Amino acid sequence: MKNNLHVFLGATVADAAARPLHWVYNQKKLFSYIKGKKDFSFLKKNKSPFYNIKTGKVSGYNEIGQVMFKTLIEGHRNVDERFKKNITKNFGPGSIYWKNLKLRSKYRKVKDWRGIIKGPWIHQNVIETVKNIKAKKKITGGVKVNESDGYCAALPCFLYGYDFNNLKKIISTVTVSKISMKYALAKFHLIDLALKGAKDPVNEFIKKFKKNSYFKNIVEDIKKVKKLKSKPHPVVVKKLGMACSYPGTFNSSIHSIINSMNYKEAVLRTIKAGGCNCSRVNFIGAYFAALKGIDSIPESWIKKTGPAEKILNQR
Repeated sequence: MKNNLHVFLGATVADAAARPLHWVYNQKKLFSYIKGKKDFSFLKKNKSPFYNIKTGKVSGYNEIGQVMFKTLIEGHRNVDERFKKNITKNFGPGSIYWKNLKLRSKYRKVKDWRGIIKGPWIHQNVIETVKNIKAKKKITGGVKVNESDGYCAALPCFLYGYDFNNLKKIISTVTVSKISMKYALAKFHLIDLALKGAKDPVNEFIKKFKKNSYFKNIVEDIKKVKKLKSKPHPVVVKKLGMACSYPGTFNSSIHSIINSMNYKEAVLRTIKAGGCNCSRVNFIGAYFAALKGIDSIPESWIKKTGPAEKILNQR
């Protein structure tokens, strides 16, 4: 597949596989949902307590990547501006995402409301980005959260060969959090090492950046995660971070990666741990697709993933 788009396919399929169990933070409940199942990907019945979309569709994390992918298919000129227009069209006023945001805001007035939204869930970074684009601000990225939306948005650009300076611009379109930027770039370095044939990209990353001041904290975190390798993944995820934020989402991803032999094993392990599994598998799925190739992605999973065909058509 040209331009390494099998890596984006890996992220997309993994996201769709995890989506029906997205944001299940009660691990006991999650274990009851998957009890007796060897393969609990693509659950037919939604179990997310926050929102409900059809199985095979992707979460808001991967959706921002799909919007960028569409932007790149249309052409590689003025990508920044066209991406902003497509973000507004896909997530902004008039879209189902924005409609559901208004619905959420209305229900928040009800004390301790925990209802399920019918349809997709818009993320904080994207809410801020849409508002900043509408306000014609020069810097449009969100500032309130340290999450994976920037990485997900820039992944297709990385796979089309955009350099790290251009990736920074794309990431900052969606988030200007310094933490989000740093962890997104670390993910791209790990995927790059996998694509270039490193047998153990995680260890190669440590060797490459052990004296790098920018990635110092990340290298230290990876070393700490490696010491927890033998502990059960759900236990470690609960300790390192089940939620969407960095550094937890990154560190929990690394634990899944170093304990898994292949794509399917890693994605299932991540789903089983609960919490914001979709943010983690967007990285893990891309990593294993880069490391092991397109054939490592289960064909039956690809067939169940809504956006997969569009990616495959760009071969």
